[in-house]
Amino acid sequence: MEWRVKAIRGATTASENSVEAIREAVTELLDELEKRNHLDPNDIISAIFSATRDLDAIFPAAIARRRPGWENVPLLDVQQMHVPGDLDRCIRFLIHVNLPYPHVKIYHPYLRKAQNLRPDWSLPASTLSL
Repeated sequence: MEWRVKAIRGATTASENSVEAIREAVTELLDELEKRNHLDPNDIISAIFSATRDLDAIFPAAIARRRPGWENVPLLDVQQMHVPGDLDRCIRFLIHVNLPYPHVKIYHPYLRKAQNLRPDWSLPASTLSL
């Protein structure tokens, strides 16, 4: 079987700037990433997380690092460029993975208020697990 490197994007929003709210948002986002893409963390090459400047209670990568299988994934946090009027309390990721080729459709999870960033990639609310 041939494998190829693919990139997966995703984003969500936190309800507030607290460790608990950011952990809840990042966990939900990564759960959807893994579930929808049938992703094994061993196939992840690297992950870059960005957060808007109004989120500084915890690093999203610190949350990801605690997930089973993510302890050896190279992770990086950066601050999202500030643009007036952009979405508040937003966490984004760009994750590079090895996937079998040809691979079925890649799902880019855009959750909560971040669904408006990429409506073409957003999952309908009725398909999300709670």
